[in-house]
Amino acid sequence: MIVRRPLLALALCFATMTACGVPTEDHPRTFTPPGGRSASAPSATTSAATGAPKQILYLVRDGRLVVVHRLTASDPTISQQLESLLAGPTESERKAGLTSALTGITVTGHVRLDRGQADVEIDTPPDGTGRSDEVLAYGQVVCTLTTRNDVNAVTFTHGGEPLGIPRADGSLAEGPLTAADYAALITT
Repeated sequence: MIVRRPLLALALCFATMTACGVPTEDHPRTFTPPGGRSASAPSATTSAATGAPKQILYLVRDGRLVVVHRLTASDPTISQQLESLLAGPTESERKAGLTSALTGITVTGHVRLDRGQADVEIDTPPDGTGRSDEVLAYGQVVCTLTTRNDVNAVTFTHGGEPLGIPRADGSLAEGPLTAADYAALITT
């Protein structure tokens, strides 16, 4: 009987450990978090270290989109975040090799938010060639604005009319764009 007690205790311990775990699945499944955001896409939050609001922008390095975190005095409005992006990299960001592709596209700075969709008005419509700097420029705007908790997608207009905007693969999007449309250009 003395020999059986340790075996019984070991069996009970093993049964308890396996019963409390997460069930396994035969194959992986896709997970889409609430709001449809990619699990890898950052969102505008506060800095854990300082508690200060954090603004997330996408800039360019070596032909790729790069996420940049800037601490701010308060949570930026959507217009303020777009203005920060349009202002380009700071001196320290330029020294780190970051640039902006937004110099070839004139964004008016006017952005309207309606039910999670940001509509950005631009002065110069795309020429439709899908140049890499044009794709990067639109990718910067889309990826930056969709980091916000209140923005799910971005559209672009010229004179109030919707525009076809190039995606990372060179195809033109007639409808709303998300960071997923530029995922192939994002450096982690």
